[in-house]
Amino acid sequence: MAQTLAQKLIARAAGRAAVSAGEIVVCRVDLAMFHDSSGPRRLKPMLERLGAGVWDPSRIVLVTDHYVGGEDAESRAIVRIARDWAKAEGIRNFHDGVGICHVVLAENGYLRPGMFAVGADSHSPTGGAFGAYMFGIGATEMLGVVVTGEIWLRVPETILMHWDGRFGAGVCAKDVMLFLCGRFGLDGGAYQVIEFAGAAITALPMQERMTLANMTAELGAQTGLVAADETTQRYLAAAGAGDVELEPWHSDQGAPLRARHAFDADRLTPQVAAPHSPANARPVAEFEAVAIEVAYVGACTGAKLEDLRMAARVLEGRRVAAGVALLVAPASRRDQDTARAEGTLGVLEQAGARLLPNACGLCAGYGEGFAPQATVVSTTARNFKGRMGDPSVRVYLASPYTVAASAVAGRIADPRELVH
Repeated sequence: MAQTLAQKLIARAAGRAAVSAGEIVVCRVDLAMFHDSSGPRRLKPMLERLGAGVWDPSRIVLVTDHYVGGEDAESRAIVRIARDWAKAEGIRNFHDGVGICHVVLAENGYLRPGMFAVGADSHSPTGGAFGAYMFGIGATEMLGVVVTGEIWLRVPETILMHWDGRFGAGVCAKDVMLFLCGRFGLDGGAYQVIEFAGAAITALPMQERMTLANMTAELGAQTGLVAADETTQRYLAAAGAGDVELEPWHSDQGAPLRARHAFDADRLTPQVAAPHSPANARPVAEFEAVAIEVAYVGACTGAKLEDLRMAARVLEGRRVAAGVALLVAPASRRDQDTARAEGTLGVLEQAGARLLPNACGLCAGYGEGFAPQATVVSTTARNFKGRMGDPSVRVYLASPYTVAASAVAGRIADPRELVH
């Protein structure tokens, strides 16, 4: 029976030869990830009340990223709880203050094709970029996983987003996802799986594929998937993941789909989402009269090494406009160090960027925040009212290319004429 990639991944986790959409199955979890905000401070008291232990510490990855850099007593206490719990439970896969969980998970080679994983964060679908089934769950569900190593799942249908052609200069995965949010809305995925395929997708590097999978959360999907290929193998080999099998982690020809949508990558233009929803996305040309005070390059969606390089391609030899603050929070220390060594970070700093900690920071409403009434253009995934500070702040979402071009222009700007 022809199976989608999602069905194959779920069937393996359920110990089945095949599964059908709508079935409810119990799956074995290969890996569970949580961070300082979603993890020990919530799980520890529940485990103690149950008198239960952790099913397999080697299958847990804990990352401190939300409250890192916080100078208040509450932030320090939450991070300390995570550190103490990791030590007490023997969590060897503990990454303390070195970046955002989704990026740290990938760059350390934890994810491989064929895996079934869960994360206590809504952007956990990022793992689907590696041909793994990964989705976000809440604290109560994570408690069940931590104790039993299993979770039940209703087998979803798959929506295929097929992109032919090739994305033009100044256009990237973030534009794809904003376009799809504008086209289908925040419930366009309807708790299903979104799979990305086609020549334009195959040509993308891994971190761009991570952006696609990450933002399927904004479409309401349970997860996003990209079939594993040689690009996946090369990335994971560099991350120390060892041997990576590509078969059978792809959708079969003729596999059942809920829908198939075909797009021409050559025709996609830079996209911008107006406040206060990613669904308010339209071509950048419709926003070019919007003046900005802040340009923010940050978050798991928009500050990985590839994202920093995009911003640098625009900013090289240029300066940020007077009256505009360019804030850059690299998604991980490793990406920041690489960007520093290759000169990318120097380009950003010479243009006038101010570096912030390798953490979720402003994307999740932590840190110094934006001034009331500020107009911000940001690489983050969400721009809901009040999410990034005072409710009066107006946040426009865009790609690193567009954010950098806007920083130079002092208003939202099309980056295509500025890309080196």
